[in-house]
Amino acid sequence: MITHLTRYPVKGLSGEALEALRLIAGEGIAGDRAVAIAREAGVFDPRAPEAKSKLHFLMLAKDEALAALDTQFDDGTQMLTVRQRGDQSNGPALMASVQTDAGRAEIAQFFKTYLGKDGLDPQVVSAAGHKFTDISVVSAEKMRAISLVNIASVRALEEATGRKIDHRRFRANVYFDGVPAWDELNWVDRTIGIGEASATVVKRTKRCPATDVNPDTAARDINLPAEIRKHFGHFDMGIYAEVQASGEVSIGDALELG
Repeated sequence: MITHLTRYPVKGLSGEALEALRLIAGEGIAGDRAVAIAREAGVFDPRAPEAKSKLHFLMLAKDEALAALDTQFDDGTQMLTVRQRGDQSNGPALMASVQTDAGRAEIAQFFKTYLGKDGLDPQVVSAAGHKFTDISVVSAEKMRAISLVNIASVRALEEATGRKIDHRRFRANVYFDGVPAWDELNWVDRTIGIGEASATVVKRTKRCPATDVNPDTAARDINLPAEIRKHFGHFDMGIYAEVQASGEVSIGDALELG
């Protein structure tokens, strides 16, 4: 059963929890990781989009302070709104459009100041049809894959470590339950039904230090890749799947192995 659905409009920033979404054949989720913030100007050319390593962009693996920001993105206006968690002021810390030069410059300056890292020269980047997924460097097709996490596997990791582990650390699009822990890692090349849609599992998801970051406190409080390796002999949590047949997906829908 589907338990949570999440879209991430801007790579590295907070996710948008949804009650329902549409999976699109060959495309995945519209607007998911459609925008990124490059660490340096000129890294990404929107006129000739090319997949780049996640190391070129702001991301939790290197910039844990991003987890202390609550962000919203409006598809219609292309406005990014940022609020700093715990800030008692009335207005947002940032509200700017990713479509205008002025808006992109404002966003870049905000993150340069907020992160305060030497050598950081942020640039807001996007290109029609391009997704800044971690798997984009594998192939253009896999760039559009969606990510799924089995909540039972998260519970197994909790039991092994003796720690409460928030599923949001894994930044998946689709979370599901009712399947034995780790069973999903054996689904590569299998077809799964996700609500009204169907997809082919293409890859296990190897985890990086982004999962170390607590989504509530923005602190690195546990080395999850090391813990997964220690207790289960691999670094994986979740799977990637390419959508083959479009359809609506809602929380509570079934996830079925074909």
